[in-house]
Amino acid sequence: MSTERAAVRGRFTGPQGFLLAGSFLITLGSFAVLPYMSVLLHQRLGLGLGTVGTVLAVASLIQFAGGVVAGPVAARIGLRRSMLLALGLRTAGFAAFVPGLASPALAIGALLLVSAGAALYLPANKAHLVDGSPESDRPRLLSASSSAFNAGMALGPPAAAPLVMGSPGVLFSCVAGLFAVVGVGHAFLPRDAVRPEAAEAPPPATGERRSGLSPFLVTVASVYAFMFFQHYLALYAVPRTSAGFYGMVLMGYAALLVVAQPLLAERVAALSYPAALRWGFGAMAAGMAAIAGGGHAGIAVGGVLICLGEIVLFLKNDLEALARSSAPPATVFGRQRLAAGIGAFASGVVGGQLYAAAESAGSARAFWVTVVLQCVLLPVLLLGLNRRTARGRSEPPGGDGCRLGRVP
Repeated sequence: MSTERAAVRGRFTGPQGFLLAGSFLITLGSFAVLPYMSVLLHQRLGLGLGTVGTVLAVASLIQFAGGVVAGPVAARIGLRRSMLLALGLRTAGFAAFVPGLASPALAIGALLLVSAGAALYLPANKAHLVDGSPESDRPRLLSASSSAFNAGMALGPPAAAPLVMGSPGVLFSCVAGLFAVVGVGHAFLPRDAVRPEAAEAPPPATGERRSGLSPFLVTVASVYAFMFFQHYLALYAVPRTSAGFYGMVLMGYAALLVVAQPLLAERVAALSYPAALRWGFGAMAAGMAAIAGGGHAGIAVGGVLICLGEIVLFLKNDLEALARSSAPPATVFGRQRLAAGIGAFASGVVGGQLYAAAESAGSARAFWVTVVLQCVLLPVLLLGLNRRTARGRSEPPGGDGCRLGRVP
């Protein structure tokens, strides 16, 4: 019986399979356009680089911070309708880019519309994917979702390369049509996820998983550390190797994510949260150190190690956030998106200053050494805060509180 049940859990339901396929197609369409947005706004529409940077920063803020709106919207209209609304916004946005190729104001409005749709869609998508599934299935479902998104991210830019500058109107029309078709498919999803195993789901864990480390803070720190790699590897790698090698590293990174995360999902889920922090940040620190060594081998090995760190930390953070919260999954994933946005913003601001200082000192490798130190210190600080919080909760009223000078 247990073997049969495991086989059932190993398969995806029809709605789950559609959501995973839709995740791939949606990300494929989005990344056929969004990585080239700075080029289109600057070269095609003539916007200054300062204006382009501001527009992209606002769009990113909407896409990440806007995720907190997904929970209330889903609670009011439901997960399926939330995804339909999000896809409607994104379809309209990509369609508006066609006339927007001759109008900067319309193009900026279209980009913001696409970003608003993205903010609503991802939390609702993940929530619908795990809704009604036992907790033991969450690692498999979330890792498969991440693989689908990363596959689309990897294939989108090269798929659009032949059209993006020569025939952008055709590209935007195709992407809008793709989103419209996927949106029609979402209309046939069940209003509520089927719950075949809800009665057999294990009770929520208690104790350590319900206290201590905050998934929100850990997500901020995880994305903060990771985005140094994402934002600044090109500046470091291309002059020392080549643009072609850098592209191969990114493609290999995406392929490793797609393949490895589902394979490692159960092992990541079995780790305690402190152990996941040590393994995840440790892998990132080792990867940043390998990049600091320079050369083709160091950058390639560094990418592999950072990929493993991302798999451990990002998946574990989502699992812990779900396990610790009594809020609906869409709300939980919306908060995680906000945390990721804060981390990415902080990394961009701090990283720019650090990289400029390292280059002015004549050693870009010093930047990566500084990042290594941060990756080593972050889990120490987070775990120290966890222990301090745990002591504060277990400390009886009065007693040591008076000795330490706290007001009774």
